[in-house]
Amino acid sequence: MPVTQFWAPHAWVYPVVEPDVLITVSEEGRITAVTPDSGPAPAGAHILTGLTLPGMANAHSHAFHRALRGTVQVGSGTFWTWRDTMYRTADALDPDSYLALATAVYAEMALAGITAVGEFHYLHHGPGGVRYDDPNAMGEALIEAASRAGIRITLLDTCYLSSGFGKAPNRHQQRFSDGDADAWAARASALKPRAHARIGAAIHSVRAVPADQLSTVAAWTHEPRAPLHVHLSEQTAENDACLSAHGVTPTQLLNRHGALGPRTSAVHATHLSDADIKLLSDTSTVICMCPTTERDLADGIGPARRLAGMGSPISLGSDSHAIIDPFEEARALELNERLATQQRGHWTATALLRAATEDGHVSLGWPEAGRLAAGSLADFCTIALDTPRTAGPEARLGAETAVFAATAADVREVVVGGRFVVRDGVHQTVPDVGAALAGAIAAVRG
Repeated sequence: MPVTQFWAPHAWVYPVVEPDVLITVSEEGRITAVTPDSGPAPAGAHILTGLTLPGMANAHSHAFHRALRGTVQVGSGTFWTWRDTMYRTADALDPDSYLALATAVYAEMALAGITAVGEFHYLHHGPGGVRYDDPNAMGEALIEAASRAGIRITLLDTCYLSSGFGKAPNRHQQRFSDGDADAWAARASALKPRAHARIGAAIHSVRAVPADQLSTVAAWTHEPRAPLHVHLSEQTAENDACLSAHGVTPTQLLNRHGALGPRTSAVHATHLSDADIKLLSDTSTVICMCPTTERDLADGIGPARRLAGMGSPISLGSDSHAIIDPFEEARALELNERLATQQRGHWTATALLRAATEDGHVSLGWPEAGRLAAGSLADFCTIALDTPRTAGPEARLGAETAVFAATAADVREVVVGGRFVVRDGVHQTVPDVGAALAGAIAAVRG
């Protein structure tokens, strides 16, 4: 059987960095052997220069939000005023323009070392809620965009039915709504997985899905054992409204309707009570933190350390794409805790790197990815160790350089399924990602 070999002078083979690592990959794109201390690179092996890591998982993405970068970061306001600008951008998209934009966005992710993305997809229909000839045209555009950019995707098809507790969708949200959860499930069931794509579900939030329909979305994920994601307690206003409408917190409401558990990822989980934290940990619900977006939108600092300490796995996402940099998301967990507590040392670099890799892939329904190990998908990235950020004799000794010094700009190679997606810092199918982004965003924003 044909094999491909990659040789890395340094590689993070959980939980430590090993020298002279030979990675053998089958024709099917899986790792068949990882051999540290292998000696010099054998003839014919692809040489990876720097520190090789498992591919990063971006567990929470809204691809079209990338068009907002540089236009909503200044001035006063809150999440809710930012949301109005976001709606105007969504109004301008159609399947063709979304394909172009998402391809460029996912190519930017690949350049940052991301090999799998969880797309929290709620922009389903045309203006006014008019269905496209293919009701999943927008979702199919995202699946195709990931293919063109060379990364894996979990399309988290999102149920979004109301503008608030007991309120009909507003004119922008008509594009998001299927009318009720049964209609959402019928449409979502027409989406089919592919080699690079898996299908999951999402509850946009407890304010956007009526309580009596939450269980319909949760049940849809049971037979395929698909991932279920949900925005949870991102703002205190959501908590207050839920308490007023139902007498319980959003976490308690989700639990009441069977929407928590090890296949569920609670995104943000910023404003939680002690009882909420216990519920999430008792159900082994995954927590997806998006630190760069949470600080950009002034949401607050969530209790990630407490949640992890009580047993909830942590994953990471870039959400609104204020920046796309998995290393920044990872170190922000520790740095946010330092600001909140005025103490250091809450997370090890190993734990943060695992959140960005293995635990993120599990959150997205790709448990066979995120590790440099035999049997895993051959998805990995390499960061240079000779840049102004990473240079130094200690850089090759541990995960600290990757987490606390490196940035997306230091990624040199990205391999997905044993094939190069990025080589020498250049995307192999979208060679000028900046130009692709500029053109796609201009088409949307004018």
